[in-house]
Amino acid sequence: MSIAFRVRQRPTDPRGSASVLDPWRNIDWSMIIAVATLLVIGVFNIFATTSPRLVLRGADPYYFTQRQVIFLIVAAAALFGVMFVGHEWLRGKAMWFYAPATFSLLILLLWSRTSGETKLSFDLGPIAVQPAEIMKPIIVLVLAAWFAEAATRSLPYDEIVRAGILAGIPFGLILFQPDLGSAMTLAAGVVGVLVVAGTQRRHFIGATILAIGSFIASIWSGLVRDYQLERFTALWNQNNTTDSSLQELVLQVRYAKRAVAAGGYFGKGYLQGELTNGRFIPVQSTDFPFSALGEQFGLVGCVIVLALFAFILLRVWIVGRNANSPFGRFIVAGVFTTLAWQVFQNIGMTIGITPVSGLPLPFISYGGSHLVAWALMIGLVQSVEMRRSA
Repeated sequence: MSIAFRVRQRPTDPRGSASVLDPWRNIDWSMIIAVATLLVIGVFNIFATTSPRLVLRGADPYYFTQRQVIFLIVAAAALFGVMFVGHEWLRGKAMWFYAPATFSLLILLLWSRTSGETKLSFDLGPIAVQPAEIMKPIIVLVLAAWFAEAATRSLPYDEIVRAGILAGIPFGLILFQPDLGSAMTLAAGVVGVLVVAGTQRRHFIGATILAIGSFIASIWSGLVRDYQLERFTALWNQNNTTDSSLQELVLQVRYAKRAVAAGGYFGKGYLQGELTNGRFIPVQSTDFPFSALGEQFGLVGCVIVLALFAFILLRVWIVGRNANSPFGRFIVAGVFTTLAWQVFQNIGMTIGITPVSGLPLPFISYGGSHLVAWALMIGLVQSVEMRRSA
């Protein structure tokens, strides 16, 4: 199969002329509104989790909040840009995005190994760009295009191997940065595409066994660093009070769980959370935003946020079911599993059922790279929906 993916010509309007505006009639506005609601919640939550520390340092309490709003504007431009050009146009450009993103991951890995410090992003003056986040929509697009070319009900093994190599290169580069959380999220998107593309059960099981074996080998060889393994140890020893090497991770999770529990049914009120405002939970605006939501808005607030995520996943599922091409279905499958896994992992580490991974909560956590990445993925889903009748 050629590495350059074919681009199908967009059909003309049945009334006789091609129309660029017709697809915009099919926008799933309910999904857009749900995403926008989470983004607004995220902005207010970022102010609540960052302003107390900034005030104590004599800095502008709106610093991170203002930056997040700027990130939102950039993400909105990315979202509507993808919706405008369409997923079929991007299909032919998939490898043009994959190559530089993979190269940037390689540069970061070499930088980390030679300098001895972990580098997950490129610091570009006032902003930092994290290639691992941008790779998530790219790998979904690449694999969807790859399997759409095969266009068979049951994928041959050689196609799976080639696709595995395409996905395995960025997965390995991210894993050894080291960024286990982002690597596993990337893998979730790959699994989604593989399942819907028609991977045979024996091939899927074989690939899973190979992946597990490779991970175990990387631990024995020292490629996976000790502090990553300590996160699993901390998960199994959350009540440990004697091992000093685990105390930071254990206390993070302990305070995060305490914050969620302290909110009760209705929460303590916005900006009234003692743990949220008391600097007890490090990187709360990025890694543990759900703990702040729980303390301030209680069980009701948490249920609302979870309901919004569930609604978005439902709408994504429906878009995939109604997609008029294998390529569209594969894209939506990858986005669905990526979103479901990342939400589960972030909230799971907050309540102590998954290891601390540093993954942001989609649409709510502070940061520009993950916002743009999720804008691209939602834009791809919307493009599939917009052009379902094309």
